[in-house]
Amino acid sequence: MLNHSTTIDRVFYALSDPSRLAIVERLSKKGASVSELAEPLNMSMAGVVQHIQILEESGLIKTHKVGRVRSCEIETRSLELIEDWLNQRRRMWEKNLDRLGEFLERTKKDRKK
Repeated sequence: MLNHSTTIDRVFYALSDPSRLAIVERLSKKGASVSELAEPLNMSMAGVVQHIQILEESGLIKTHKVGRVRSCEIETRSLELIEDWLNQRRRMWEKNLDRLGEFLERTKKDRKK
């Protein structure tokens, strides 16, 4: 099993490419075959498959094959991991900003004395 920070790194890496981000956004609405995902993208099928592999390795999507058709769907677990990571950072920054606000308020009161 990958450690937490490695997983987050892989997810952010996977989402850093506009084509992969577009694939994830499309899959967040409904599952699709690799061919369907390739239609709006201006690249070869081999290029699309490489993007799909990166997304699957990062845990953002899962694929399954039925006959000759490989289908993809979103894997919410990785998105939840990122959401949790972002929420932790938001809480940290909110605390820091609250402390800064308190400090500035004390400084303002001290100057008035």
